[in-house]
Amino acid sequence: MRSAQRESKGKGIARTTNMLFDEEWTGWLPIYAWAIEHAEGVIVVDTGDTSRVHEKGYFPGWHPFYRRAAMFSLHPDEEIGPQLKELGIGPRDVSQVVITHLHTDHAGGLAHLTNTKCWVSEQEYKRASGMGGRIQGYLPHRWPKWWRPSFIRFDNGPFGPFEKSMSLTKQGDVLIVPTPGHTPHHVSVVVCGSPSLFLAGDTSYNQQLLVDGKVDGVSPNPNVTRQTIARITALAKERDLVYLPSHDPESQNRLVNRSVLKF
Repeated sequence: MRSAQRESKGKGIARTTNMLFDEEWTGWLPIYAWAIEHAEGVIVVDTGDTSRVHEKGYFPGWHPFYRRAAMFSLHPDEEIGPQLKELGIGPRDVSQVVITHLHTDHAGGLAHLTNTKCWVSEQEYKRASGMGGRIQGYLPHRWPKWWRPSFIRFDNGPFGPFEKSMSLTKQGDVLIVPTPGHTPHHVSVVVCGSPSLFLAGDTSYNQQLLVDGKVDGVSPNPNVTRQTIARITALAKERDLVYLPSHDPESQNRLVNRSVLKF
């Protein structure tokens, strides 16, 4: 992606212009999805993208983001189905799926996860649907025809600095929390433990940007993003927390080493 997408440059319309025309590109970045092996069943967070990104016409050629702002490289064996199989996880082992937001690099692998309860924000779903969604860069016409998501219900009360949450398990040890910013109804998943794991989606593109309080170039409301960053920071000060954004090349190492977020 262009560097001005990873870290916002300028204000107002200049933010969008810089994201499309910035001359500096990042290197290739990962697209991480996560599998939580739990006694109540495997919970998958995000589904990555599809190798169909290489097909001519898969992305709308008229859309400026796909024309100018990002490049994709993903091969069939890197899709979530084969990746889960390599871990010994079959489709029937997955009890729930959570989509942090519906951009294609987080929802493009839905076809591999049939007959599974899939949680998504209702407002995010509405925002991403139809022509309005396509104009904003979503690809609703690429969602599987059979896909019928379940809508997140934040009815479990506050969790640390987050005013509301939703438990995915009877034990209450895997939670969805609202993390608006990158999209207005973005969510993240917390796996409680020692340390706890924060499966962050795109709350920031890497950990250092979170520490520095930097907003990305996609977020429609930078102030909302900063509020979410402040809540994540506050949670990390309350408990040991491993921060795992989806496009940070260091996320895998932090997970393996249980490297906690420090300030």
